Amino acid sequence: MTTAPLETYTLREGYGTPLVLLHGFPLDHRMWADAAAALPGEPTVVAVDLPGLGASPLLGEPASIEASADAAAAALATAGITRAVVAGLSMGGYVALALAERHPDLVAGLGLVDTKSTADTEDARANRLRIADEATRSQTVDAVLGMPGVMLGETSKAARKHLTARLEEWIRGQRPDGVAWSQRAMASRPDRTHVLEGFSGPVAVVVGEEDAITPVPEAEHMAAAAPSAQLVQVPGAGHMSAVEEPAAVADALADLLARSSV
Repeated sequence: MTTAPLETYTLREGYGTPLVLLHGFPLDHRMWADAAAALPGEPTVVAVDLPGLGASPLLGEPASIEASADAAAAALATAGITRAVVAGLSMGGYVALALAERHPDLVAGLGLVDTKSTADTEDARANRLRIADEATRSQTVDAVLGMPGVMLGETSKAARKHLTARLEEWIRGQRPDGVAWSQRAMASRPDRTHVLEGFSGPVAVVVGEEDAITPVPEAEHMAAAAPSAQLVQVPGAGHMSAVEEPAAVADALADLLARSSV
């Protein structure tokens, strides 16, 4: 399948191995802005809008995380990036793992933030397909507007009330066809724990302690699978740790960058 060009954004101009950031669902590259700004030093930081979200075009059917990964690799190559530390949150983590599997020469280090390496359960898969069908039928993103209520941790819902409105604004800016495609892609993804087991580079597994979507045991599973993994738990954060506690996530990614350059 021919991959369409995805939009890439240089969030920081700097030196060394670039850090590539892949966003969660149903968002776009903007969710990484605060974490990218908080990174110490002068790293090069590039973010990608995944297929059908943000400013990136939709890919053809069938929808798949593999197609997302191939399109991201092509977009990075066009931007002159052939070797990078790749970090993804949630759906972005699924794409990062697929990149490590399908484009191993590209991935110098892996950052897996509030994500998991296992496949969906049958119930989770059915729910994704239901939401995809609803987005297609209604031609709205109404089916996912309530997601901030489960994406944010209890601390954020109590003490960072502005984040709910911010996430809702980002979600409202997405296209229904992109929401549907992404859900179908995630529903079809396989277990990629074996990718971590065979990955020789450094890995950072980051999880909000209040993450109710991909909770701490999922992070512990990934950290145990990877030969060179460090597990970082972020207090006071849920599934959106990079938005809720960007400085803590930035510190973990900075350490990953340092380990990847050794």
